Formats: sequence, C-alpha cells, structure tokens
Amino acid sequence: MRGKILSADFFNRPTLAVAKELIGKFLVRKIGSRRIASMITEVEAYDGFHDRASHASRGRTDRNAVMFGGAGCWYVYLIYGMYWMLNIVTGPKDYPAAILIRGVADASGPGRLTKFFKINHRFNSKLTSRSSDLWIEDQRMKIPQRLIKRGPRVGVAYAGQIWSRKPWRFYILHSNSK
Repeated sequence: MRGKILSADFFNRPTLAVAKELIGKFLVRKIGSRRIASMITEVEAYDGFHDRASHASRGRTDRNAVMFGGAGCWYVYLIYGMYWMLNIVTGPKDYPAAILIRGVADASGPGRLTKFFKINHRFNSKLTSRSSDLWIEDQRMKIPQRLIKRGPRVGVAYAGQIWSRKPWRFYILHSNSK
C-alpha cells in the first residue's frame, strides 16, 4: 500500500504534536527497485535549547547542525561507534528539535531499525522525500488513541531527573504489554 508522503510542512509544527502523530505512519526506504515500508510504533521527542537530553542543549556543533536547519530533514548520527540513530528535524529553522524514530512494526529499537532499513550517515541532512530514498508516508492507518501511550525517554539519565522523566516518548501499547 502506498500513501501520501509527509512534507516539510507536516514537520514544521510543535515537536510533541508531530511525535504523537508519527505513531501509525510508515517509514519507507527505497533500495534499488525494492521498497521497504514499516509502521512507526515508537518515537522520542527532543525539543529546544533547554532540553538537557538533546544534542542541542550545549549549542550548535558540527554533529547537531542539521537540528537547527529546516523541518523535514533527517538527522542521522552514530552512537557507541556501532549504531546509527534516525531522527527527523521538526519546528522552525534555528530552533533545534528532532524526533528519534525508536521502532517500527518490523524492528524494535533504534539500532535494529536502521539496520533493517540499511540507514547510515549518508542520509544525514537530506530531506525526507522520494529523491532521498527515505521518507514517511501517511497510509491512513487509524490507531485508537487509547493504544498510544506516553512515557519517559529511554537512556537519558545523564540529563537529570527533570529532563529524563519528561513523558516525551510515544509508543503503541501492544496487547501483551503492561
């Protein structure tokens, strides 16, 4: 099934609203003539200069510069020297915000997700679009609101209690989850 590709306008809105609305959308990757698509099931928001869990909390750097750019661009970086993390930039230019895509129906966890979709640094700063071979589609999947849950972000204890406990992770509650 194919849906409407989300444009930069979709991402040029408040980060938390975009994060919640990404649940149920589809991450799509084109590799040659092959098309891989999977429903987004988990995301985390990183919002603004003061968010201590955000790469932008200490200002602009070579690594995070794409977060200060236009909405709808990919922010891809390596952690632990082995896992690529896929983020989509949100909000207005010069305001650093992005959403980490943590999981899809076919791959749970951000490192597994990028491995599944064969995503690496070459996508960093590219616009989400067919021309970049990586985009997000709205296939009109309706997820009941009662199944979309909020919780604290994962692995950000270094940001301190206030920031690590922010309920800025959105995910689909599965029937076997608590």
